[in-house]
Amino acid sequence: MDKLKSMTTFVAVVNGGGFSTAADKLGLSRAQVSKSVMQLEEYLGTTLLNRTTRRINLTETGRIYYERCKSILQEIDETENIAGEQTVKPHGTLTISAPTSFGILHLSEAIPEYIKKYPHVQISLSLADRLIDVVTEGFDLVIRIAELEDSSLIARKIAPCKRIFCASPDYLKQNGNPKVPQDLAIHQCLVYSNELRSDAWVLHGPNGTETVKVNGPVCADNGDILKNAAISGLGITLLPTFIVGPHLCDGKLQQVLPDYCPPEISIYAVFPTRRYLSAKVRTFVDFISKYFGETPKWDRFG
Repeated sequence: MDKLKSMTTFVAVVNGGGFSTAADKLGLSRAQVSKSVMQLEEYLGTTLLNRTTRRINLTETGRIYYERCKSILQEIDETENIAGEQTVKPHGTLTISAPTSFGILHLSEAIPEYIKKYPHVQISLSLADRLIDVVTEGFDLVIRIAELEDSSLIARKIAPCKRIFCASPDYLKQNGNPKVPQDLAIHQCLVYSNELRSDAWVLHGPNGTETVKVNGPVCADNGDILKNAAISGLGITLLPTFIVGPHLCDGKLQQVLPDYCPPEISIYAVFPTRRYLSAKVRTFVDFISKYFGETPKWDRFG
């Protein structure tokens, strides 16, 4: 008896609700399907199906065996696909979610280069400055900029995310340049509202870790809004260099408290736990990891 073939036949009978439907799906006669299930029952020494003239019903043992057979057959399909995915060209629609500023400033440049290399993939990109649930919202992958907590998701670092404290030269000229973290308490601070604590900044420096309560005229969930407020001279902000890097180069912004840094975060590609990745996900993650690199262009400022 071919056990794998018998298991496949048994699952087809249950899925189809009868021997005739399974026979049509498998390209066999009804008698062949019935015989295969009977041989399987004889081999196992138990009844899997209760048969009547109109319908079949799983026994309790049959129900348990059916679930295990489904799982085993799925494992076999996935194992075969692993080899297939290594040679199949990436194709189909790749659904991605990313933070707004990072998507506009940097993914918008990377995606055309990826499509040139993999023309059979279509990108569907959604930008949002909130925590996206990659599973329930149905994305293939999510770009997340954070210090990741343990979860059932798979995350791969695609680039570092250096953050700095900065303000416009005009603001610092008028209000003074903070020398130590506690000086921030008397400054106007422009804060990112999606932080766990938007009213406090944590700084690591020569004296260890310090926390300072901050407030100011602007609180927003988008970094470009805070960047523009800082350039306009409204206060000090804490932002990633992928947003403020160019303005540190052109002098519109100036780093403050250079001996202190916030908690380290990175830019990750996050996707659901799977036994294998589709070619479109795997190639995209590989591509953008190489595209941005360990020293991204936004960190190449003086």
